[in-house]
Amino acid sequence: MTKLLLTLFLLSGLTFISCKESSSKQKTNTENTKTHSVDNLTIYQTENLIIKKLSNHTYEHISYLNTDDYGKVSCNGMLVINENKGIIFDTPTDNKSSLELIDFVTNKLKSEIIAIIPTHFHEDCVGGIEEFEKHNIQTYATSQTIELLKNNGQNFSKPIKEFDNSQTLNIGNKKVYAEYFGEGHTKDNIIGYFPEDNAIFGGCLIKKVGASKGYLGDANTDKWSETVRKIKFKYPNIEIVIPGHGESGRTELFDYTIELFELK
Repeated sequence: MTKLLLTLFLLSGLTFISCKESSSKQKTNTENTKTHSVDNLTIYQTENLIIKKLSNHTYEHISYLNTDDYGKVSCNGMLVINENKGIIFDTPTDNKSSLELIDFVTNKLKSEIIAIIPTHFHEDCVGGIEEFEKHNIQTYATSQTIELLKNNGQNFSKPIKEFDNSQTLNIGNKKVYAEYFGEGHTKDNIIGYFPEDNAIFGGCLIKKVGASKGYLGDANTDKWSETVRKIKFKYPNIEIVIPGHGESGRTELFDYTIELFELK
């Protein structure tokens, strides 16, 4: 009897220790998951690409560019989805991350990409253009952007639909706009606007709050603030502003960019 009680006591103790260890492991795993979790806007993440859902129809895609002067730089673009159609402003930075974005839109969002629109001629806007062409996705660009791309040796395997200062595209029963307001980061920089979500993709023309002036090799710093003022004047109550690099926000990004390049 004594041996039986002793055996039961030992088994009970081992069970308690085992449960405690299991509970501790579960707690540790939970803590590790929290440590590696992403923010509540992120719906897709790999080492090459992040996709955030900012509103009902508007997404931000983030990829990475290795640079000599600034190291590994995160680069933003905008994706608009409506009625199973998609329009993208700026490709991810290379073909690999562009393929990921195309696959995500096609297979996860069950949507067809009907247009890719680079907001200027730099690599962070067109680095994955070849992958979009492979998938027969139409490129739209301003005449200025096309000229600058060709001058920089960019070749296209598919015809580009060219426009001057503005382009309106239907996306299901809604519209998406590409608009030119003037020089700034480059002489060809445009913005993307989706009125349904009151969202603007400013590209590299718009800086995140706290950003430096960045690369100015093709910039017109004398006109930059004036150009952004025009955007703010036309869209004073915008709710989503996506810059070319860094965190999105609202009109405070306009204000910061204007002040950053204000002539003193």
